[in-house]
Amino acid sequence: LQNVRIDPSSISFSMWKDIPVPFYMSVHFFEVLNPKEVLQGAKPVLNERGPFVYREFRYKTNITFHDNDTVSFLEYRKLFFQPHLSNGSEEEYIVVPNILMMGAAVMVENLPTFVKLLLSGALAGLKQEAFMNRTVGEIMWGYEDPLIDAINALVPGLIPFKGKFGLFMEFNNSDSGLFTVNTGMKNISRVHIVDSWNGLKKVNYWRSDECNMINGTAGEMWPPFMSPTSLEFYSPDACRSMTLVYERSGKFKGVPTYRFVAPKTLFANGTDYPPNEGFCPCMQSGILNVSTCRLNAPMFISHPHFYNADPALVNAVEGLHPSKDHHALFLDVHPMTGIPMNCSIKLQLNLYLKQVSGIIQTGKIKPVVLPLLWFAESGSIEGSVLKQFYTNLVLIPSVLDYLQYIFLGLSVPLIISAAVLMATSQRTTAEKSPHHPATQSHPPPPSETTPLLHDAGTLSQDDAEA
Repeated sequence: LQNVRIDPSSISFSMWKDIPVPFYMSVHFFEVLNPKEVLQGAKPVLNERGPFVYREFRYKTNITFHDNDTVSFLEYRKLFFQPHLSNGSEEEYIVVPNILMMGAAVMVENLPTFVKLLLSGALAGLKQEAFMNRTVGEIMWGYEDPLIDAINALVPGLIPFKGKFGLFMEFNNSDSGLFTVNTGMKNISRVHIVDSWNGLKKVNYWRSDECNMINGTAGEMWPPFMSPTSLEFYSPDACRSMTLVYERSGKFKGVPTYRFVAPKTLFANGTDYPPNEGFCPCMQSGILNVSTCRLNAPMFISHPHFYNADPALVNAVEGLHPSKDHHALFLDVHPMTGIPMNCSIKLQLNLYLKQVSGIIQTGKIKPVVLPLLWFAESGSIEGSVLKQFYTNLVLIPSVLDYLQYIFLGLSVPLIISAAVLMATSQRTTAEKSPHHPATQSHPPPPSETTPLLHDAGTLSQDDAEA
């Protein structure tokens, strides 16, 4: 138990501080093959591109221990492109929606018509169109666009950033917020459980107290002695706590594990699953509206290819093929320690598109939740770390377990042998004792002291004859 606490002297502390597991993020883009037809109301035809693979390094800084059995930290992520693992380079061009323009169009839909016409004119002057042809690197890490300055000038505060725009700009070389978690020094069942995030006991993105709760851990480790039921963690990327459910027991390279997966209700809407009503306004089941924590942009997250979602979402576009084997997320956790052995967390980013009156550039686009990309963050314990883990937490306990049965097995014949020897010894002693004719008409009754009395009686007679 001491080795799973968050304590500088514990075995797992260095693993917790600087995660030694090689994590990789694989990004798959959805290219729009018929952008002109979509503007005329046709169904989008998509082609998946990639994966574009990045090596992900995670490390913690500002580690501060507190008197109330908690510790605070910032965790940073750094991503490095891996050409040899990727199917394509960051210089490849992909046709995707003009995320800034189309997102802004939906955001200003309820503004006065003259404001929208003014904005549409500005967009025409900047030669903005509904779809753009950008490189993978630009979409990921940012590109300069005069539209950013134009939006800030026409509708101040609509987007709280300047300069470049990229989907993963804030993901790289940045932290995921200030986590304060329990160390487990006083109560091991609370180790890794989140006490607060950015000083908050709950967030304010959603419409119910239950949905705003910060539950579980930070998503890296869990308390030991897990039960095969469920696990919880708070995800800053999804702006909410998430619950995974037990699917089955198994082994990862010899280490016993519990596999946890996403239930079908994870992204269900409030109609299909009432507890999720607080995450609404909702659309079809299978997508989560994250606009409240994403600058009010019409962004949705889901499983890749709308796996486990309403079939209407899949049928609204062409080119999606949801599959459990390829698109379901999972966590394989060692139940005794709460340490993940193998995991793959998969999410998809989607943009809600539609025709907006007054914004000419939106054409006749039919309302659609359009997939932009999906990514998988995957990692597993291997190498020397796996060897140490297996030796300390699997091999040695197993040997000790077997030894107790071996000792028990050896003790049984030893006890039997001892009993046989004792019985044999007593019989031999009795056979070697001398026998004389009885001089008494009534021999003494047998007892534990009878042999000694016989010897004493015989000795007296011999002495008398002598």
